[in-house]
Amino acid sequence: MAVAIALGCGLVGQFVIERLLEHGHEVIVLDLNIPKHLAERPNVDARQGDVFQNLGNIPSKSVVINMLPGRIGNRVRPILLEAGHQVVDLAFTAEDPHQYQDLAVKNESVLLWDVGIAPGMSNMLAKKASQMLGHLDTVTIKVGGNPTQPDSEWSYMAPFSPSDVIEEYTRPARIKVENEICEVPAITDRHMIEVDGYGQMEAFLTDGLRSVLTTIPASNMKEFTVRWPGHIDKWLNESESLDELELLKAWEFDPSREEFTWLEVIAKSEQGLKKWIVQDSGLNGDGSMARTTGLVTAACALQFLNKGPLEGCGLNPGIHPPEALNEQAIDSIIDLMKQHGVQFTEV
Repeated sequence: MAVAIALGCGLVGQFVIERLLEHGHEVIVLDLNIPKHLAERPNVDARQGDVFQNLGNIPSKSVVINMLPGRIGNRVRPILLEAGHQVVDLAFTAEDPHQYQDLAVKNESVLLWDVGIAPGMSNMLAKKASQMLGHLDTVTIKVGGNPTQPDSEWSYMAPFSPSDVIEEYTRPARIKVENEICEVPAITDRHMIEVDGYGQMEAFLTDGLRSVLTTIPASNMKEFTVRWPGHIDKWLNESESLDELELLKAWEFDPSREEFTWLEVIAKSEQGLKKWIVQDSGLNGDGSMARTTGLVTAACALQFLNKGPLEGCGLNPGIHPPEALNEQAIDSIIDLMKQHGVQFTEV
């Protein structure tokens, strides 16, 4: 079978690597710290150390999965594209990788970015809605990964890099209003919503729309992050007095604590309404955000490994968002998620 290169092995990265191993692939793992249980797995080549120093020693024209934190995830992109790799990219960066379009084409590379739950699956469902309903009047995306029960502190655990969560809370949110893309502060348009099975939660604007602002024909678009009431008030009151190490400890993921991930995509047009809810509560020791994000990433990587970006996904050399995937690839990703027990409700 093929060899995949995994950059990063946090909670999501480990889950993705496990799925690739299950499908019979070998995985070269690059990270500063690689857990012993992963490094000792058959068919894993663990190369612990500085990722940038190790990049030059990986096989040429490989399938590479970029699962590094956003703050460094963009720095590896030009290196990977210059080497002719095919890249499945989960790094949540402020930088738009389309700046590397010419570099990717020149080296016959594909970079498929934002391959998570949201952005990622949310983009694919918005594309499905536009195919069904034509030009959309509104697209509203709400998403959150949270403990099942709130607590007296943050009522939150970070299932991925806390620095990416901080970026989410501080980066201005781009939305679309009456066909105009505009920028508003994050954590605005705060309102309470009802999440089935969990009750009242709070939604607020964050910068998750990204590529769909220009690729999906819609007049109005917004994305909201969902948290337990009180979480954002605590952030607004205390974040300036806390350093990142304190937040890392406060938001440390506790695998013994029950949690869930919930995504809602609603699209409306003159032709009607489409609504999807994607929900997961973790399984077999794997957290819900690792599963919902990691299954999208793993499914894209498997398409690249088994058939290649063009035959498997309909992607020519260049930089592509998730909604650029062909219908067959999107349906296969959804099917894989359902096979692993992720719940999809479509209305």
